[in-house]
Amino acid sequence: MSWTSAQRWAIGITGVAAAMVGLDALVVSTALSTIRLDLGASVEQLEWTVNAYTLSFAVLMMTASALGDRYGRRAMFVAGLSIFAAASAGCALAPDVGWLIAGRAVQGAGAAAVMPLTLALLSAAVPPHQRPKALGIYAALTGVSVPLGPLLGGAVVEGISWPWIFWLNLPFAIVLIPLARTRITEGYGEDTVLDLPGLFLVTGAAFGLVWGVVRGNAAGWGSAEVLTSLAAGATLAVGFVVRERSTARPMLPMRLFRGRAFSGGSAAMFFLWGSALGALFFMAQFLQTGLGFGPLATGLRLMPWGGVVMIVPRLVGAHIPRVGERPFIAAGMCLHGAALAWIALIAEPGLDYWKMLTPLLLSGLGVAMASPAAQSSVFSAAAPRDIGRSAGAFSTLRQLGGAFGVAVLVAVFAGAGSYASATTFVNGFAPALGSGAGLAFAAAVAGLTVPKRRREAAAAAQAPAPSTVEAPA
Repeated sequence: MSWTSAQRWAIGITGVAAAMVGLDALVVSTALSTIRLDLGASVEQLEWTVNAYTLSFAVLMMTASALGDRYGRRAMFVAGLSIFAAASAGCALAPDVGWLIAGRAVQGAGAAAVMPLTLALLSAAVPPHQRPKALGIYAALTGVSVPLGPLLGGAVVEGISWPWIFWLNLPFAIVLIPLARTRITEGYGEDTVLDLPGLFLVTGAAFGLVWGVVRGNAAGWGSAEVLTSLAAGATLAVGFVVRERSTARPMLPMRLFRGRAFSGGSAAMFFLWGSALGALFFMAQFLQTGLGFGPLATGLRLMPWGGVVMIVPRLVGAHIPRVGERPFIAAGMCLHGAALAWIALIAEPGLDYWKMLTPLLLSGLGVAMASPAAQSSVFSAAAPRDIGRSAGAFSTLRQLGGAFGVAVLVAVFAGAGSYASATTFVNGFAPALGSGAGLAFAAAVAGLTVPKRRREAAAAAQAPAPSTVEAPA
């Protein structure tokens, strides 16, 4: 299969931009223990350095996608890169943990404009029969952040200081912004009229639900704050559904969820990212607090997991047109869940690293199999007019899943362990990782609802690509 120049630039630019956003989420993982000690952060504040980013990321993605359809997807993508870079500088200059959390929230707002629009721009650049392979390459590019993030974070923290993990974002943005403006064709949604009531309802719903999830650990799951937040979020979500079903110009057509490819793929990604992000949040700390490794040594020991996540997606993307998405999602998440359960069972202070190497590799393999398949399930079924909306909804559910996963694992950890010693940490780490395994198995169940590919669809996917005319930037 040959790609046009425009398609190669679209895959490369969007993949590197998504890798930058992913790198920022993961590079913090090996710096958490150092940040906790350097800034005197509590476990709740440490969680907020992750969840402030996730909260604004999840809340604003649907809005960013709608604005991209209205004012131009490339223009909104570039604006997101600019905000992300400026906020990264703010995080690097943060004098205390409060400012760091605020900077992370603004970073999340920039990422909210980048991530869904990378998928929208990429999906618009290639025809449907080429999307599984394009998304496999995209997933491989973004997968670079998985091994590089913890390693780079550990090297920077140990060799320089933790603020430099944020300064690293600026060179990426400085290169990507002019390339995006000159090498990617501007695109718009079919309906460029903004659904302002829909925007208000979906933003409020996402904020209420995510706030309730991330505050549940500190305020108590039965507290008035958490129950009110969750109830308000659920009410606004119902209002959003009613609004979208009744308006002539919905920002998110509810018909998308009637398709099992979209709903099953999105649900699988929700639980997949919750399990993966929650497990990584604690795995990096286990290697440091439980096993006594430094930040750089921790990053090196997480590389086998991330290396698999970087290499496998492209291979999976090449086989999806023939095999379909469902086997990769279900088998991958069962493998990932079993690997997390394995680590949970053998976890103990001073555990020999080689004993957890095999389950680490299996966990990475499972995530690498399932992630591009879930993306392909959603975007291969999307009509051109729905690409922006599908990207926004899919990315929002992914980040909601991440916030949910971290909150669940932190809640389990806090109920059984603490940071007082390696022993008390492991007492909480093992059941927390077990709950991560449960989320992985939920993703596998969701993957089983994805429809099989028809033989004629597979044949069409393998047919020669129609000739394309490269559009000017």
